[in-house]
Amino acid sequence: MAAVIRLLSPWRFDRLVRASKAARMPCVELHSTAALMAASVEEFNAAKEKLGALKKDPGNEVKLKIYALFKQATQGPCNTPKPSMLDFVNKAKWDAWKSLGSTSQEEARQQYVDLISSLVGAEAPAVAAQPIGSTKGFQTLLMSTEDNITTIRLNRPEKKNAITVEMYNELIEALDHAGKDDSVITVITGSGDYYCSGNDLNNFRKIPEGGVEKMAKDSGELLKRYVKAYIDFPKPLIGVINGPAVGVSVTLLGLFDVVYATERATFHTPFSQLGQSPEGCSSYLFPKIMGAAKASEMLLFNKKLTAAQACEVGLVTEVFPESSFQAEVWTRLRAYAKLPRNSLALSKQLIRGVEKEKLHAINDAEVERLMERWLSDECMQAIVSFFQAKSKL
Repeated sequence: MAAVIRLLSPWRFDRLVRASKAARMPCVELHSTAALMAASVEEFNAAKEKLGALKKDPGNEVKLKIYALFKQATQGPCNTPKPSMLDFVNKAKWDAWKSLGSTSQEEARQQYVDLISSLVGAEAPAVAAQPIGSTKGFQTLLMSTEDNITTIRLNRPEKKNAITVEMYNELIEALDHAGKDDSVITVITGSGDYYCSGNDLNNFRKIPEGGVEKMAKDSGELLKRYVKAYIDFPKPLIGVINGPAVGVSVTLLGLFDVVYATERATFHTPFSQLGQSPEGCSSYLFPKIMGAAKASEMLLFNKKLTAAQACEVGLVTEVFPESSFQAEVWTRLRAYAKLPRNSLALSKQLIRGVEKEKLHAINDAEVERLMERWLSDECMQAIVSFFQAKSKL
């Protein structure tokens, strides 16, 4: 622990205080997966040794968490007097320890081991923290199944994973395949720095022989089938948001069962800016999740949310530091994938089945409205303006 304490040097007072405040925010706390059995003393001691071998500074927020878990695991709940407000370093450490409350020493020991393991894993090549067994080939996706987890990875990183017509069709096929395979959970994530930048607006440039009316009809039917694939998906569906998300990739999050995001992710639905309207059942689910006023800020007035803000309003389940995001999340997902498959699927049916019929009706209504918008002068002018602005860059 001496290495950790040395890292908490006095010249970092201001950053330490900010980290201490962040550590008390539920959305950004590092909650490592608790195993069915607590970590042994040997595993705890091994984790302490691994901590000393870390090459990268994990940041003050994580170091405070490490300190707090160590104290909780070795001494139990915080039992020392509160330091003076002017004793910035010890006050930050005391706050972090106190925030663990009545967490048992066994649970703290397990969380300590998990956290150190995730930090060590984050320093290894990224692929080591992700499933790699290929199951099906696609042009715009990477799909794999390993450790009872089927992963669908959007794979157009050079285009920020913008969704083309081909990708829509492949995602529908991938979800159908994942829903029927033997995996326990399904994960959707992105390749590269973006999760997804929404629709590839080049889709609007390809006018078929039937004209814009035919394009609107075909696009509407495709979108309806795409959203339906999420509504009907039978297993737990988890979003691993590895970067910025835009448009339909955001509106669909209400249909996921759990959403984990890196701290650098953002969430933006600029529909009115492009003369369009919401989809993905967000017109119903967003007000239900975050309240009408917050939903209107996003869906009507194009407000972009940070990961922490998205977590605060309930759109995101939990936010992780970028430095340990992949390792933390995949450690947790592997633990979920060890749970009984049928129990998870049947429980999801109870939770989601009540509103399935309503969600299908909402999907139909949203697509009908969007088809109207696509044919409107307002929408066409907005898209033309977008391409003109893009051409000047």
